[in-house]
Order: sequence, then structure tokens, then C-alpha cells
Amino acid sequence: MRIPLSVLDLAPIARGETATSSIAASVALAQRAEQHGYRRVWYAEHHNMPTIASSATSVLIAHVGAQTSTIRLGAGGVMLPNHSPLTIAEQFGTLDAMYPGRIDLGLGRAPGSDQATMYALRRDPNSADTFPQDVVELQGYLTGESRVPGVDAVPGKGSDVPLYVLGSSLFGARLAAALGLPYAFASHFAPQALEAAVSTYRREFRPSAQLAEPYVIAGVNVVAADNEDDARQALAAVRRGLAVGLFGRGGSFTDEEADLLLQQGAGHHVSTMLTHTAVGTGDQVRDFLLRFQERADADELIVAFQSPTPEGRLRAVELTAEAMESVPA
Repeated sequence: MRIPLSVLDLAPIARGETATSSIAASVALAQRAEQHGYRRVWYAEHHNMPTIASSATSVLIAHVGAQTSTIRLGAGGVMLPNHSPLTIAEQFGTLDAMYPGRIDLGLGRAPGSDQATMYALRRDPNSADTFPQDVVELQGYLTGESRVPGVDAVPGKGSDVPLYVLGSSLFGARLAAALGLPYAFASHFAPQALEAAVSTYRREFRPSAQLAEPYVIAGVNVVAADNEDDARQALAAVRRGLAVGLFGRGGSFTDEEADLLLQQGAGHHVSTMLTHTAVGTGDQVRDFLLRFQERADADELIVAFQSPTPEGRLRAVELTAEAMESVPA
């Protein structure tokens, strides 16, 4: 592929499905992505969300790694305020020992949860304030240059698992630039500051031992199907699912009730989240991604394949890869 494509898998638990079936679908998705030349698959840490099965991110990566061979796997990302840097260094150092040269570690500053969940995680509400220092401490464990005398990550020490800073604002852009790390922007759900953040990151970037030149990954949604009508129907189902997940307060909604929720205010929020969404056939998706890559000034695109069914996501992975292979080098 002329533009490197990767996959962001939210490990969704569809209506009527279980975490077991969701995890099996994630394995199938990674295998299909590997077959079609995608660069990496990342999993996002979320807690207390009944529709997402990727809360134990490192465990899921280990499971998928055992059933794939070459594709890179990582976190997109670990919400570092929820953890000690040493714990994450040990987890991802273990993953690197299991799957050498295939592991990425994306780091986010948001807690990824509400106040009650933060309490259940035994985290301090102010823990995000030390995110820059925690990233540096974590980096030290992985490079074998611990910032805490007498403490090493085992496994992890000297593994040099590559770090990525995730963000949706100028804060993450400036931190990634200052530390000389790759920057991944969450434009698949928070599009507002995309151009400003990428511009700031590229302008302020300082080379590091990990990275000589700035490197930007931009998130984008894809709803692809064999014909445009099917893709539009899938998009409608995705919008319903987002509305219920965000505003349904854990309730069970029929399609008609979800549509009412969208009409009563949820629709604007959902539409904003899905600003950067390619919808249609493979060719239509390709044309959108080419325009988006130029707009985002991105070196790589990471795709959240949005579909109400695992089969729909697998087909979208195929259609997108096949269409992108036709782009001239």
C-alpha cells in the first residue's frame, strides 16, 4: 500500500453477543488484516463500558499475538494515568519477549473512564497531571536507563518497545514533539483539533534516539460494503449504536428508540464524532482516504472499521485493502 494502513480494534460487543465472541472476532480481524498487508492492529483501553471488550489490553494483545505471525500489535492506547509506569513496562516487555519486534505501546493521558471507575481502579483524579513524567519514567524502563535507581523492568529492560503518544489536543502534540516520539491523533472520534495539532507537532518536533523525523498516525472511520446502499445501512446501525452507548445509560433500545435518541440531540454529537468517516464501496473509501491523508498530513492512517457485525468488518478490511492497492506508488 502506498499509504500505510493499520487497524484500530475497539473489540466491540454487539447486541446479543458476549465478550467471548467479541474476542474471537478480534482474532479474526487481526488475521484478516495480516493477510491483506495492514501494518499494525491496536487495541484501546476502556473500562466499565458494556460494549467494549478491550479493558485488559495487554492480555488481549497476547491472545491475538499467539494466533498471528507478522502483523504488529499494540495499545492504542494504554491510559497511563490508570497504571504505574513500571507495571506497563513489565507487561509490554513481556509481550515483546513473546513476540519480538511486533509490539507497539501507544500512551494516552485521558483516564478512559468516569469518576466511579477511577475510584474502582484506585487511581487519583490528579494522576493525569504527571503524564509527561510518567512517559519518561516508562521510557527509561524500556530502554534500560531507569529513572528510578535500583529498579528495572523484568522483562522489559532494554526491549526498546517503541512508544507513541496519543492525543486529541495540542497537549499531546507538544509532548510527542518534545520527546521525539511518533504522534497518533484520535481524529476517528475527536476531529476538532486535527490540523492544528499535527502542524504543531511537526513544527516543534525534536529528533530522539527512537525517531529522527516526525511521524503522524491519524485515526479515521471506514464503513465499507460491496455496494453503497449496504454501506449506508451499516452506517445507520453504527450511528444507533453510538447514540445508545453514549446516551442510553445502559438501557436496551430498539432501532426506533435509538433513532428517536438521535433526533433528540444525540445525532449532532454522533455526527461530530464521525466527521472523518469513509462510507461506501472500496473505491469510494479509497478516494476518501486519499483526501483525508492529505488533509491530515499523516504518514499513516489507522482505521476503525465500523460495522454492526463482525462479518461486515472483515469484508470492509478486504475491500479497503484491495482498493488501496490500486493507488500508484
